[in-house]
Amino acid sequence: MTRAVIEEILPPGVRSAEAFDDLAPAPLFPEEAALMAGRRPRRQRQFATARACARRSLAELGVAPAPLLPGPGGAPLWPAGVVGSITHCDGYRAAVVARSAEVTALGIDAEPALPLPPGVLGLVASDQEREALERLSRRRPGLSWDRLLFSAKEAVYKAWFPSAGRWLGFADAEVRLGPAGTFTARLHPADPPPRAYTRFAGRWLMRGDLLVTAAVGVWAPEIQEASAGSP
Repeated sequence: MTRAVIEEILPPGVRSAEAFDDLAPAPLFPEEAALMAGRRPRRQRQFATARACARRSLAELGVAPAPLLPGPGGAPLWPAGVVGSITHCDGYRAAVVARSAEVTALGIDAEPALPLPPGVLGLVASDQEREALERLSRRRPGLSWDRLLFSAKEAVYKAWFPSAGRWLGFADAEVRLGPAGTFTARLHPADPPPRAYTRFAGRWLMRGDLLVTAAVGVWAPEIQEASAGSP
């Protein structure tokens, strides 16, 4: 059995399920199947496996299976009282859920442990973030820090969007990665919605050829920076 990955970086109260291929049967509800009609078979299998992971996670919370349809921005519309997040990349799919009374903002992301394509980092990172990446690369070479920064920002966006209902640009989030598997994020979007988080804490993990990140919202006006040993 393949060892679990995402659960290692999740906070208490979060349930998860993951898959490393699309081989297991993953039936869809009719409403979900209608969304996938006409899509490429690979995309259909990917979608079905991710939905199966979500339903396995929800079952651990005692939530009965139901269609998980996309809402504004494409994020799944979770059952009442539940927050969650789905991610997928080549060779990996995962879903996480929690009771909103325990975890009120939650996002995950998975990426291949490879450098970003040329030219992408300039669109993703600020000058300060690029300087920090250079220091981290000297301290721990062999890890694709640029891709990890991208993944952390994706996880933060997924956690932010449900409460904000608005897009968040890469430049609107300043992420500080810690070398020991943590990160923090501070958001500075124009006119942030009053109930939206602007501070996030997260964890990251590299396992083989996979990078995974998880972010949760933090209400405190100041949070401890990613820590111990941050560059």
